[in-house]
Amino acid sequence: MSETILIKRYASRRLYNTQSSEYVTLDEVAELIRAGEEVEIRDRKSGDDLTRQFLLQIITEQQCKGESTLPINVLTGLVRSCNSSTQNMLPEFLSRSYEAFTEQQEKMMSRLSGGLPKGLTPQLGFGSAAEWQQKQTEIYTSMMQAFMPKPTTPEPETAAPAPATADEVSAIKDQLAELQRKLENL
Repeated sequence: MSETILIKRYASRRLYNTQSSEYVTLDEVAELIRAGEEVEIRDRKSGDDLTRQFLLQIITEQQCKGESTLPINVLTGLVRSCNSSTQNMLPEFLSRSYEAFTEQQEKMMSRLSGGLPKGLTPQLGFGSAAEWQQKQTEIYTSMMQAFMPKPTTPEPETAAPAPATADEVSAIKDQLAELQRKLENL
């Protein structure tokens, strides 16, 4: 892999790849990233780092095209965590989780391509690579949910008090009458 590719965003919102000296589209930036290139996107005038913003835009556009990038429960949890006490822990957690996921994926790929004789499939505990990926996604999702704030549920209403019996009503009436007499004497 080569050094980080600097892409400048101009006021016209056009993206300029400084390495290849040409304007690029967001899809072309996504292809560079998929090819393993490190990309940094900066505003040409202010120098502000816009990389996160554009990476989120790439994910959003993939989602709009029907490519399921993140499960709904993860997206919902991310939104909930933005204003919670876990907000400061989330970036580190996501980073470490993704690193662990990538490491496991690399190990799996090396096992799958690691010089097995033709016709012999590795014994991984899962049927196929697709099943393994599904299992990894489930593990990752459950890890994410462990750090997401739980939606608050309203306290259950306390049961209404039982209606007063005739004796209780009579006692209350007597007490009220006594209070009324005391007030009149004042």
